Amino acid sequence: MKISQKSQILEGSNAIAEVIKNIRPAVVSAYPITPQTHIVEDLAKMKADGQADFEYIRAESEFAAASIVAGASATGVRVYTATSSQGLLLMAEVIFNIAGMRLPVVLTCANRGVSAPITIWNDHQDAMTVRDAGWIMFFAENHQEAVEQHILAYKLAESLKLPVMVNIDGFVLTHSYESVIIPTAKEIKRFLPDYKPTKDEYLDIKNPISLGTFAAPPYYMEIREQLYRDLMNAENKINEEYQKLAKAIPGVIKPKEKMTKINDGLIEYYGPSNPKTVLIAMGSMVGTIKDVIDEANSNWLAKKMGLPTVALAKVGVLKIKCFRPFPADAILKIIKNARYVGVLEKAVSLGATEGPLAIEIKTAAHNQTKAKIQSFIVGLGGRDVTKDMIKKIIIEVKKKDDKIKFIGKV
Repeated sequence: MKISQKSQILEGSNAIAEVIKNIRPAVVSAYPITPQTHIVEDLAKMKADGQADFEYIRAESEFAAASIVAGASATGVRVYTATSSQGLLLMAEVIFNIAGMRLPVVLTCANRGVSAPITIWNDHQDAMTVRDAGWIMFFAENHQEAVEQHILAYKLAESLKLPVMVNIDGFVLTHSYESVIIPTAKEIKRFLPDYKPTKDEYLDIKNPISLGTFAAPPYYMEIREQLYRDLMNAENKINEEYQKLAKAIPGVIKPKEKMTKINDGLIEYYGPSNPKTVLIAMGSMVGTIKDVIDEANSNWLAKKMGLPTVALAKVGVLKIKCFRPFPADAILKIIKNARYVGVLEKAVSLGATEGPLAIEIKTAAHNQTKAKIQSFIVGLGGRDVTKDMIKKIIIEVKKKDDKIKFIGKV
């Protein structure tokens, strides 16, 4: 069965709003914050124009918006919200509560740096701040991947009783225009049926229960352990549902690119089969890295840079699509035979010796590979991640030092 919709040129925010409309949540609540604003503006307009039948609740703050969708989800209906940066931090208390109560909330985070100093531009510091809250966390490279991840997010949230956060780079994706396919509500329903909450797991006056109640020491640790184990065990379900999505709605999964060797719900590997150098990254900068990979594996670039051909050859990029649960085994399969691993990330773990993604990579790889793994911080506060910066990292990662480096400083 083919998808009926043709490719459109849409702003990233509009593409997300369109797919949310077709997923048909019962309740949408949000508070506008740059660069998330266009998503919720579009949804509000869809409701006002009669294109959608969800209840749209304009909140007075991000904390209120998170509380509203938490309460609505607890009554057994499908919900949606979106935020960015300081807004996500204001939601933090409720973000933890949503996971602890096992509510299937889906949230879009239009990633933006956090204050101070004030920035409205993109990095991943907001999402990294709540990475241990108990949510499944996706990161999209482009518009089409954002569309597929939102559909996948609802299926996972409602089947696993785990909230899902879909991260998209602010401005880079939210305000740019790309070709994208938006499946219809009918097509989405083939993969994502109407939400039917499990009995005894939602608030019902005919069958009273309590959610998120007081837990004394004999119970709290076991409850948190169960959340930990269920989140860790979600990896197989993510890949399983990703394959089902590809079959149920052909065309919604972004097309395989020429050097893609692995592409599933957790990771994508792009590059040669036996890379000597692997760059690891999340989000929109992966597209730029792929362009460099294409060039780096061509002889003419090395010659142009006055370098031996082998200096830039055999380079691949590993994209982390799912940061939580962290796909350690899948990552190890790619990097175990590499000589150099450069971890590029748009966040810094202040006071630590590595960036947050590099900490995860090094922990997973401990005693499992002889590769040199080095942390490179890029793109903070919206700084462009350029091809020249990536080429520099390919060279820097081969040097003897392995200290964290901030690349692209003025």
